[in-house]
Amino acid sequence: MGIDQDKQVVRDKAWRLLDREGVVPGNSYGKIPAFSGAELAAERLAGTPEWGRAVTIKANPDFAQLPVRVRALNDGKLVYMAVPKIAGEQPFFLLDPTDTTVDPRQAAEKRSAGQNAPRVGIEEMRPIDMVICGSVAVNRSGARLGKGAGYSDLEVALLVEAGLVTSQTVIVAPVHRLQVIDDVIPETTHDFSVDLIVTPEQVIRCGNPRRPEGIIGEALKEEQITTIPLLSKRRASR
Repeated sequence: MGIDQDKQVVRDKAWRLLDREGVVPGNSYGKIPAFSGAELAAERLAGTPEWGRAVTIKANPDFAQLPVRVRALNDGKLVYMAVPKIAGEQPFFLLDPTDTTVDPRQAAEKRSAGQNAPRVGIEEMRPIDMVICGSVAVNRSGARLGKGAGYSDLEVALLVEAGLVTSQTVIVAPVHRLQVIDDVIPETTHDFSVDLIVTPEQVIRCGNPRRPEGIIGEALKEEQITTIPLLSKRRASR
């Protein structure tokens, strides 16, 4: 099997476990799991020194990470929430706690952000102190798997190229304890590792942070280039 197939085997195993143990509502397969205890994981993350130092947060839009986005706004942090599928040349919603007419929970919801939050391009963004990434599975070395579409990897790579995500940026995976696995997770040069794994019960600090150097052209699929405007524009300018 190739590396993509190897990754899918690990994802399938994680999804089956979560569904069998009943720790996600409905069927988690093919999704970033909205795990039981997400609010507790957000509270545990908020107690870390890394969170205390963070001023700007980049977060994925999945429901599983809604409690973290809400907590960030309640704590006065600026949140850049990724537009689903990196759609458009302004691929982030700007959630500013000092400039919103709705309460933090509503402001942090994906649907509300799509209706109310301004969108910003990467050139308008501030340096990112912390990245919150939705994950299907992680291991203690910091290797992670998303649901397989590759959007989180692309978002981080674009922000690395722009100098907004650096070695000082803390990358966090809030997950259920069952998503922390012992399996080896295959990695490629475009994958990033996480620095913190946060479950409702504990914080796991991972060593040897790994970041992509930016977008790796040969790793892109033609479908990604044609459907993601920033990648289409990037290819046209070269």
